[in-house]
Amino acid sequence: VLQYVTSAPFIPLCILFLSSSDSLSAPLNVTIKALEGNSAIVTWDILEGDPVIGFAITQQKKDVRMLRFIQEVNTTTRSCALWDLEEDTEYIVHVQSISMSGTSPLSEPVLFRTPKESEKLASKSPDEVTMEEVGQAAQLRAGELIIIVVVLVMWAGVIALFCRQYDIIKDNEPNNNKDKAKNSSECSTPEHPTGGLLRSKV
Repeated sequence: VLQYVTSAPFIPLCILFLSSSDSLSAPLNVTIKALEGNSAIVTWDILEGDPVIGFAITQQKKDVRMLRFIQEVNTTTRSCALWDLEEDTEYIVHVQSISMSGTSPLSEPVLFRTPKESEKLASKSPDEVTMEEVGQAAQLRAGELIIIVVVLVMWAGVIALFCRQYDIIKDNEPNNNKDKAKNSSECSTPEHPTGGLLRSKV
């Protein structure tokens, strides 16, 4: 992989890219993503079947006769990071495809402005909730509900077991009372067969 970056005085693009290959199509759907105050990512698409082996990017400040040239070969990537940008500055970006026979025509120019870091921080209020934070909160709520359900089921099982043991104890109490009554009657004074109490003669 060969990659180099140069910053040089402005050169007319018609002279800089005379080696363009007519058989290679210009990149499509050039887009700027992940835009920060000092960096950005440029992405693009190519036509299916084009023998692309790399890319070339020109980055230029608007109304400034200076440009940066980035080239990389032996790669199939469709994105490139732009770094060392200045805050609150407009840039123009072109992308070219590279093949063994030369380069494609320039893509349509993409104009973008880098934000100020202060504006970016102010744009996100403390009460702002992102989709990722919402997803995490939903996961936490789901976990809490599962824990609550498990605890309730355990308590229900404990209560059911207690009630069952209590019923068994209650069922055994009448039998115990009968046994106690029988034992107490056996220990009482014996009666005379005729119904009178035995008396000793003095």
